[in-house]
Formats: sequence, C-alpha cells, structure tokens
Amino acid sequence: MRALRTLLIIAVILGGLFVAADRLAVHFAEGEVADRLKTQEGLTTTPSVDIKGFPFLTQVAGGELDDVEVGMKDYAADTGTSGGTIRIDDLNAAMKGVAFSGDYSSATATTAAGTATIAYDQLLKAAGSQEAQLPLGVTAKVVGLSDGGNGKIKVDIKFSALEKPISVLSTVSVVDGDTVRVHADSIPSFGNITLADSDVRSVADFDQKIEGLPGGIKLDRVEAGANGVEIAVKGSDVKLAG
Repeated sequence: MRALRTLLIIAVILGGLFVAADRLAVHFAEGEVADRLKTQEGLTTTPSVDIKGFPFLTQVAGGELDDVEVGMKDYAADTGTSGGTIRIDDLNAAMKGVAFSGDYSSATATTAAGTATIAYDQLLKAAGSQEAQLPLGVTAKVVGLSDGGNGKIKVDIKFSALEKPISVLSTVSVVDGDTVRVHADSIPSFGNITLADSDVRSVADFDQKIEGLPGGIKLDRVEAGANGVEIAVKGSDVKLAG
C-alpha cells in the first residue's frame, strides 16, 4: 500500500511538472509568434496571440497547432492609393490548423475567420473631403456617417443650396473581397431643386478599398454597427509569420 501511495505521489508530481513545462512552452511560443507578427506587419503595438488546446507539447511534436487566436489593434490597411491607409480599430481572427517551422520563423493556417471594425470617421475619408460640383451651380459634400439602424449607414450630405444636410440610408456591402461599398437605398427629393439621381449618387455612393490584411485575409461580409462598420473576414493558407 505504501508503494502504491508513493507511485501516486510521483505521478502527481510528474504530471504537475509536465503541465508547468507545457504552459511555459506555450507562453514562449505565443511570445515568439506575436513578436514576429509585430515586425512582419509593421505594428506599433504587440498583437495578442492565444494558442488553444492542451497539451501544447504534443501539438508541437506533430508540427501543427489546432487553434490559434490573434488580435491586433489599430492596424493600418492599404487603401489602394499611393501611401493611403485606413485604420482598423480591432482585427481578430481564429486560425485553424497552423503548421509551423521548428524555430517559429514561419507559420501558416489552413483556414482563418474573424472580425474587423472600422470607425465611421475612417470610412468618411473615402467619401472625399472635397466638395463635388453638381449641375445648376450646386456643390455637395458628405459631412457625416453614422449608424442608421438595421445594418444600414446614415450618410449626411451638405448641399450648398440647402440650409441643412440631407440624410440618406445606405446599404453597405463587400465587393471582390477587398472593397467596402456604400450605396444609397433611395435618393430623397430636394424641394424646388431638381437634381438627377446619378448626380446625387456621385456624392452619396462610394467605395473604400481595404487591402494588405495580414496573411492575405479577405473581407467577407459587412454591416453598419453602433460605432463603425463591422466586417467579417476569412482566408485560407493564411501566413501568421514567415
């Protein structure tokens, strides 16, 4: 009986040491991937990296991690114009089937899915800061974007011939996996001013390219939220590092 008790105690101690070593190893790996991501993506802050699953060391032995969650703050995405960027407040993605090299210099996920949030003031840049010249000597400019409810964006447009801005509800969608499109559902009347729908849409409707997301992740779906547009992202063969 004493020998059995001793074996049990040893087993518990060894198990505890294994768990401790496993947690130390996963913490080290998370730090390595986070540092490489920060350098590779040119981030100003270190991203969060959370390697799921236990035990970690058996996953390492197999050369592939089941599930890795990555979070980035204030990510500067390309806009398709020379030197142009748009800030993504929060970019979070769950990576599945992450194969990696022994020194963590490269890591590629089989699939990735997540979310990204872009504030309205960032999206407003795409509407253009300059006034547009319309027929009849009228000028117009988008002066505000906000949540219109039910997944719509409210677009506020200031016309030179009107005292107050006109608001239109717009549908937001993803085009070609790299563009957020804002399209007015309908064009309101302007009293005694007659403007063609196409003229108004030249101001109210606009596209915003969002390129260069980490590892080749693409835009999937988008809708308006309380503080900005909320985008679902996805990808395959996504590089976390390397």
